[in-house]
Amino acid sequence: MAGTGKAHLSPDGALLRVEDLVVEFPVGRSGLKVSAVAGISIDVREGETLGLVGESGCGKSTLGKAIMQINRATAGAVRFGDTDLTELRGEELRRTRPRLQMIFQDPISSLNPRRRVGKIVREGLDIWKIGDEASRDAKVREVLEVVGIDPDAASPRRPHEFSGGQCQRISIARAVATEPKVIICDEPVSALDVSVQAQILNLLEDMKARYGLTLVFIAHDLAVVKNVSDRVAVMYLGKLCEVANPDDLYASPAHPYTAALLSAIPVPDPTVDPSARGGVGGEIPSPLAPPSGCRFRTRCPFATEQCAEDEPQMQEVRPNHFVACHHPLELGQRLPSPA
Repeated sequence: MAGTGKAHLSPDGALLRVEDLVVEFPVGRSGLKVSAVAGISIDVREGETLGLVGESGCGKSTLGKAIMQINRATAGAVRFGDTDLTELRGEELRRTRPRLQMIFQDPISSLNPRRRVGKIVREGLDIWKIGDEASRDAKVREVLEVVGIDPDAASPRRPHEFSGGQCQRISIARAVATEPKVIICDEPVSALDVSVQAQILNLLEDMKARYGLTLVFIAHDLAVVKNVSDRVAVMYLGKLCEVANPDDLYASPAHPYTAALLSAIPVPDPTVDPSARGGVGGEIPSPLAPPSGCRFRTRCPFATEQCAEDEPQMQEVRPNHFVACHHPLELGQRLPSPA
């Protein structure tokens, strides 16, 4: 049951904090607007990896791009340290780019096909005049070697000469070259083969440790998110549902939607009856006209009149486990089988 509230925010401050963020897009000439992100508050502590999961279209990537200010917020704040990025424009905003980088879903299309790999990785260093010519060349060699790409062989070549996994390694090298504090990883492995996914995930962990990075890891693959995240936040239709550490969230989800997502993970055992694991039916409501109160209530097996009237607020149901739901699941409680 997606809702609002700030009970889950750290009282000690955070490196990155999103507060009451709203991102709307116009729908043609109809005058209507879609709220892709609808009043979300979340924080990211220095040195952690925050996993962000949910169905396709729930607003995960829009939130990531709004943090980067690629999608401008309609309302709310994005605080990076002591700076509210939503208030910056022009040159002031550009100055934040070296410290806040992004890795995109499609590694091939995110690289300029006309430029050579060495120039692509070096571009941020040249734009921001970080170091002298020799130190920039040395930095390019360093980051390419760290991501497992031979700098001598790769630098004169163009992106189309590399595989998807190699292009994603180049994208990671480009992102860390300016020594950022935070990297937004927008589904960085979803376009890659399973065997390559594991290599890229291990590489991101290595880079995080080597360069002291803070990561926001966006994905729809819950197994991937569990393995890389220190905390996991679940989104539904532009709202936050649940925030917890991955072990607690995966073992004992408190939100019916989170439980439904986990029940949908395939089990490689032919003796397991999928219907016995529970789930939810129905279609995702239109974001043009989301349900009143709780946005998940039209698909929730536990919905009551209160869910239609009042939007749930974030509450702590267990230590460091927060959920926006009027009827959170008890420990061990399962969803009924969908009708």
